[in-house]
Amino acid sequence: MSHGGTARTAEEDRGGLRTALAGLTTRGRSFLAAGVAAAICAYVLGQSELLRVGILLAVLPLACATVLHRTRYRVAGSRRLSPSRVPAGSEARVHLRMDNVSRLPTGLLMLQDRVPYVLGPRPRFVLDRVEAGGRREVSYRVRSDLRGRYPLGPLQLRLTDPFGMCELTRSFSTYDTLTVIPRVEPLPPVRFAGESQGYGDGRQRSLALAGEDDVIPRGYRYGDDLRRVHWRSTARYGELMVRREEQPQRARCTVLLDTRAIAFQGAGPDSAFEWAVTGTASALVHMLERGFSVRLLTDTGSSVPGEGADGFAGSSQESADAAGLMMDTLAVIDHSDGAGLSRAYDVLRGGNEGLLVAFFGDLDEEQTAMAAKMSGRSGGALAFVLDSDDWGREPTDVPGPGHRSGERLRLLREAGWTAVPVPRGGSLTELWREADRQRTGVGALSGTEGRS
Repeated sequence: MSHGGTARTAEEDRGGLRTALAGLTTRGRSFLAAGVAAAICAYVLGQSELLRVGILLAVLPLACATVLHRTRYRVAGSRRLSPSRVPAGSEARVHLRMDNVSRLPTGLLMLQDRVPYVLGPRPRFVLDRVEAGGRREVSYRVRSDLRGRYPLGPLQLRLTDPFGMCELTRSFSTYDTLTVIPRVEPLPPVRFAGESQGYGDGRQRSLALAGEDDVIPRGYRYGDDLRRVHWRSTARYGELMVRREEQPQRARCTVLLDTRAIAFQGAGPDSAFEWAVTGTASALVHMLERGFSVRLLTDTGSSVPGEGADGFAGSSQESADAAGLMMDTLAVIDHSDGAGLSRAYDVLRGGNEGLLVAFFGDLDEEQTAMAAKMSGRSGGALAFVLDSDDWGREPTDVPGPGHRSGERLRLLREAGWTAVPVPRGGSLTELWREADRQRTGVGALSGTEGRS
């Protein structure tokens, strides 16, 4: 929010008055000059009537500048974004509000908000006089096809008096930030390998088989169901104890995004790298919606966790916060200077981390071998490979033989990956279904399109 203040020191008043005099318009300067000239002529010619006219002409612009200077510090402005986080290509609305907190009405107000050029033209509004204690609200829309964080503001306010003698500009100091996140494409539900091993009835049955004596109770909290009171522990500890809620172990999924600059060509919304970022965002949201504990990993080895200490998103109640955190990260993610995937492999080789979904750029022989080793550290591996030669080719060009990319896809598949080539402008939904069809024969990814 941006707000206008009302408290000023004497020094600020003197400096503000000088600024107000400097803000005299051509009309105001003309009136002041005419008044001074009339007063001089009246003194020389001894014409008292002319002196009164000169004083009137000179005082009018000075009075307008003084009143406008005082009004300048009696106007408050605020800004509100709705929403503050939008997908690329979607619109957000910016609401501006001006409050007149003085006892006098304002003159003509002209509002201007600073907006990055990628969000559209700079908005300008003209408001009629605002009565004492009144307010005016206006709004405008912004839209960007490029993800990122964009500052909005500061808000600039231009005030003019009713006679057009003076014009002052005030800039509020604060600004807001609009976050443009990658687009999320809905994906068809399929059943992944290892899903039943970590989530659902298996864990609940193990708790049931453990017996009541193995249940670890906790202290009673306001709102707990009294039917969950554990009377034996209550008698032992001397305070009301309840059984813990069953916490089924959640299946894990790591989504790996290759950000190496050497692995991608081109820039802009239709580039290969932007497709990979959009695919990563879609996979993250899809797996979170299916109840997986999800982690975002890049080739640099950096991980963006949700709430879990192990780097994975926490419970289902925290999935929305985890998704927001990862979407904010993807909104500003950029190319890395790294040349390999070794640091990402170091993070993955600690043990079986569940399902691995990767979005790779161009892979040379060394990085293909490194990626092949990653599949052995997961319960299932799915890779979408973007060939820079294919994406760098114009749409009207005839596709080449693609022997190099075909050989690397074969090596990944032999290592256990479900490797899917991504053509220029390919649909992630169709490629997701293609991956399902590929894994159906292997048995680790079965087509259960009706399962959510």
